[in-house]
Amino acid sequence: MDFALTDEQQLIRESVGKLCADFPDTYWAAKDKAHEFPWDFYDAMAQAGWLGIAIPEAYGGSGRGITEASLVLEEVAASGAAMNGATPLHLSIFGMHPVVKYGSEEMKQAYLPRVARGDLHVAFGVTEPDAGTDTTSITTTARREGDTYLVKGRKVWTTKALQSERVLLLVRTTPKEAVERRTDGLTLLLAELQRDEVSISPIDKVGRNAVATCEVVYDDLPVQVTDRVGDEGKGFRYLLDGLNAERVLIAAEALGIGRVALKRAVDYANERVVFNRPIGKNQGIAFPLAEARMRLDAAELMIRKASWLLDQGLPCGAEANMAKWLAADAGFFAADRAVQTLGGFGYASEYHVERYWREARLMKIAPISQEMIQNYVSEHVLELPRSY
Repeated sequence: MDFALTDEQQLIRESVGKLCADFPDTYWAAKDKAHEFPWDFYDAMAQAGWLGIAIPEAYGGSGRGITEASLVLEEVAASGAAMNGATPLHLSIFGMHPVVKYGSEEMKQAYLPRVARGDLHVAFGVTEPDAGTDTTSITTTARREGDTYLVKGRKVWTTKALQSERVLLLVRTTPKEAVERRTDGLTLLLAELQRDEVSISPIDKVGRNAVATCEVVYDDLPVQVTDRVGDEGKGFRYLLDGLNAERVLIAAEALGIGRVALKRAVDYANERVVFNRPIGKNQGIAFPLAEARMRLDAAELMIRKASWLLDQGLPCGAEANMAKWLAADAGFFAADRAVQTLGGFGYASEYHVERYWREARLMKIAPISQEMIQNYVSEHVLELPRSY
């Protein structure tokens, strides 16, 4: 076993960290407060070539693996950018995975180089108000008329909808009652988003406010058949194929938030003097921070294992899900202990750990809840009866 990063991987970590140093905590706090998309940060990352790290070289990317992509996003989050910095990049780095694997050559040539350059933003439209995690019960439909689909329905939690030119949109092309398996009849479209047939409404939320997440209503949005990803009716399996990579990248971002939260807490515990001694000398402060470090290190090992398996083309469903669960748990634990370490100042915006706390909490919900991962492990690893 070799747990060391390669020279190239270490260079990735160092280079991303150096770029992120130009965007300190105050930058991210201001963007979060003003609900402003971090365009200058996004453009800097695009110009440095990081957006295309997992896109094949034939389409303008670097052709690297999920391990390298996870290092990029971990470093971004760990710089203090947290999810406000990672999310804009995540959707560019990973969001086009179904197109890379299943899109037509014409589609790949048209869109992937633009994503790698950073001038094409793509959102992801799957979740619906009345379906939630039960993806097969979505009701957004696409009826075909000649060479055009007409999309009608409503999606929620569509991140970056305000900035995105297109959206990877999961729709029903065959009614649920007319298919043999409930996962059949779902189709993936790469649809235009900024059109009159689409209305976009940001959702007020507790954190990660530099990047809006929206409700999107589609009222007979026309989508050309040539903008369909793969075959009609097979969209659900195309989504599943990319979920392991998404789990790993989300885990890396949670790990990064935990790392920066722990650093801020340790620095404060060393500097803050009460009763003539640094508070880090007290076991009530020190032990929880030591536990946070152990949780983060354990989660990192599972992330590295999952990404290695994925990059080798080996089965990694259990590892990818476990990595997300462990990292989300560890990242939030570290952020929570950081707030506790700073006490009242931990609740003050100027110290930033409250922002880490708000954003780390999201990772225990999205893109899949901790409970759904426990369902997966119960059924597919322990081979217990399915609970839903």
